[in-house]
Amino acid sequence: MSISLHHLPREGEMENVHLAVEEDDIYSGYNDYNPTFDSEELENDVGFQQAVRTSHGRRPPMTARFPGTAIGARPLASSFGSRIPMASSMGRPMTGAVQDGAARPMTAVRAAGYTSSLTRGSNFDPLGQSRGPAPPLEAKNEDTPEEKIKILEKKVNDLIEESCMAQSIGALQLALEKAKEAGRKERALVRQREQSGNAEHINLDLTYSVLLNLANQYANNEMYPEALNSYQVIVKNKMFSNAGRLKVNMANIYVKQKNYPKAIKFYRMALDQISNAHKEMRIKIMQNIGVVFVRMGQYSDAITSFEHIMSESPNIKTGFNLILCYYAIGDRERMKKAFQKLISVPLGIDDEDKYIPSNDDASSNMVIEAIKNDKLHQMERDLKVLAEKFIMTSAKLIAPAIETSFATGFDWCVDMVKSSQYVELANDLEINKAITYLRQKDFNQAVETLKTFEKKDSRVKSAAATNLSFLYFLEKDYDQADRYADLAMNADRYNPAALINKGNTVFVKQDYEKAAEFYKEALRNDSSCTEALYNLGLTYKRLNRLEEALDCFLKLHAILRNSAQVMYQLANIYELLEDPQQAIEWLMQVISVTPTDPRALAKLGELHDGEGDKSQAFQYYYESFRYFPSNIDVIEWLGAYYIETQFCEKAIQYFERATLIQPTQVKWQLMVASCYRRSGNYQKALETYKDIHRKFPENVECLRFLVRLCTDMGLKEVQEYATKLKKVEKMKEIREQRVKSGREGSARGRREGREGSAGSAAGVSTPVLTSPKKASIMDSGHSSNSTKGERLSAKMRSLPGSNEPYEASSPKEIDASYVDPLGPQMERPKTGAKRRVEDDDFADEELGDDLLPE
Repeated sequence: MSISLHHLPREGEMENVHLAVEEDDIYSGYNDYNPTFDSEELENDVGFQQAVRTSHGRRPPMTARFPGTAIGARPLASSFGSRIPMASSMGRPMTGAVQDGAARPMTAVRAAGYTSSLTRGSNFDPLGQSRGPAPPLEAKNEDTPEEKIKILEKKVNDLIEESCMAQSIGALQLALEKAKEAGRKERALVRQREQSGNAEHINLDLTYSVLLNLANQYANNEMYPEALNSYQVIVKNKMFSNAGRLKVNMANIYVKQKNYPKAIKFYRMALDQISNAHKEMRIKIMQNIGVVFVRMGQYSDAITSFEHIMSESPNIKTGFNLILCYYAIGDRERMKKAFQKLISVPLGIDDEDKYIPSNDDASSNMVIEAIKNDKLHQMERDLKVLAEKFIMTSAKLIAPAIETSFATGFDWCVDMVKSSQYVELANDLEINKAITYLRQKDFNQAVETLKTFEKKDSRVKSAAATNLSFLYFLEKDYDQADRYADLAMNADRYNPAALINKGNTVFVKQDYEKAAEFYKEALRNDSSCTEALYNLGLTYKRLNRLEEALDCFLKLHAILRNSAQVMYQLANIYELLEDPQQAIEWLMQVISVTPTDPRALAKLGELHDGEGDKSQAFQYYYESFRYFPSNIDVIEWLGAYYIETQFCEKAIQYFERATLIQPTQVKWQLMVASCYRRSGNYQKALETYKDIHRKFPENVECLRFLVRLCTDMGLKEVQEYATKLKKVEKMKEIREQRVKSGREGSARGRREGREGSAGSAAGVSTPVLTSPKKASIMDSGHSSNSTKGERLSAKMRSLPGSNEPYEASSPKEIDASYVDPLGPQMERPKTGAKRRVEDDDFADEELGDDLLPE
């Protein structure tokens, strides 16, 4: 290292400064080497080392031997190896030179790392690297009061943060515990400050945060008295600035407690303590006051609040609330004015055209692509949807009230909407007008209103045609329903409701393959269309493609977790797949959703009966009877169960109820009499048989039992009933002979016809499959142990069969869909099931599958 020391000449030495003489060679002297700057020998230079050691001492007096020179006894090494004295160019001694044996201290090199402590022979170490690593930092002394206070403050802040985080994830109890712990530590912190004499330095912000968080957590856990106490502590403390706004929180708690007068009092107190600079906060408080007045039924006071808000800062919610209040008091003119104010409220959102990319600027297109689905645009869309919902609801509410008829009122609302920023809602209001006609059961007017949309734009035309298709489908005018379904599809091929209606019209024609194609297309257009998925499952059931139907209903169950209809269909499919255990599992889920459904309970009883579990079957059949005591199948099974278990007295009430339901069926009355006879009550049995004979004098079984009982009891009427029995049996034989001879005659006629015209189709008869008798309970008079007489063969009829839906409403009925102004919807199927039962006995019911609504 070469060290160059620069000194300014002292006063009086200027005469020794010689100016350089200009020479011919301007580059001469560049290669001259001054041995003074040789740093390699500095370690062995005695004079230099002595100067370094005395650099902190006093500067010695000047003792140069030769005036004008800076070289003493210390010779300088030359390039030839000899040491020669060299005079300074300024005639003054050089720093660090040894003169007369005394070393001059060096004062300008300390910054380079030289110190006077270096000894001869030591290494050059200006950075002090030879001393090793720096000693570790001294640990803080945590025993001091200040450090303890800081640590405690940090713990309190951490607890508040943990409490807020727990509340954000829904762990309300944990949040409350953390808030309470923060309060305890904060009080300990205050006491510690007071003990250390720093009471004036109490952190008020920390105290405020602890109390506010504790009050909020009490409120979140619905511990309202504790929350009010915590808020009261903050509000009453004058040291907390702006604590008056917390009265809004207290008022909210009073609203939850339905203490409305006190809530209004605190809202007004908060309003008084908030300056006019916070306009938005004042508006929100006044809106709360208006809502509380509505809940109290004080509509005039609510109107005052809402009118003030609409004049200062109008918004959609307040405008809607104002219309509701005017509707409550029946003020027609003010309803109209409020509706006009509502549709003129500025939303402050950009036009949708802003998000349509242009073909010119690529950079702007990239920006539009980035922002068209961002959270701000989503918020704007939500605000617009909310505004349209409030306007539609207001129009439907006030239309019948502002004019003499609801049609005139709707027309006025449509005119107002057409002149506002919500022009596209006018057509939706017209469709709502048609739906209102439907609710009033004025189908002709509804159809006429919807037909006016046939010349409108495609979206409105499709919606109207879909509704018309739905109406004609309900009227079973399937041709017109099919026509309007085609019209809706032509106007908007991507309308899933139109495709579903078209599929339904094809379904009733039993073209299930084609219906499935329409349902699939509806699902391709709208994968969330649950009606299409349900109907597709029913179609696969009709096609006996049970595995595909099962897939459809399992997908639907993943979307509609609590739909009893979907779960019943799954149970029915598993039953068809001969997996009764899975069917039982799904039916258990059905009754968990609808515990009072009698048909589901009866079906569970049937499945358990089929599995041989009579006790479980009885439980479910009994529950089904309790909720619907008119199901003849359930009544029959319960009566047969009690007879089988030898409790004939209990079976009587069920057969008596069956008699009330089917008074023309003699077998129920015979079973009542049989139960009396089995239980030993012969007198009651005799009276019952006599009553049956009066109603059905030609019933052979009744006469046989009368003869039997009268004989056993020794009554005089035995001969009379025996005579009647013989007469009835003879008449029965004559009738059977006539029927037999008639059949033989017709058979001879057919044979003669076949002989006259061979190959004619007139003699070919198609067999008709009739339903077998499901239950026949008859009494015979031959023996008490029922060898050929009194037998019970009670079999259970099933609930909806392989092609029958849950809670079917009518034979082969399929629901159509219609389009609501805000989106397509489906009509829900009926919850009660009608049955077709033959008069003579239990015929199989023929029910169609209902299509699932939305």
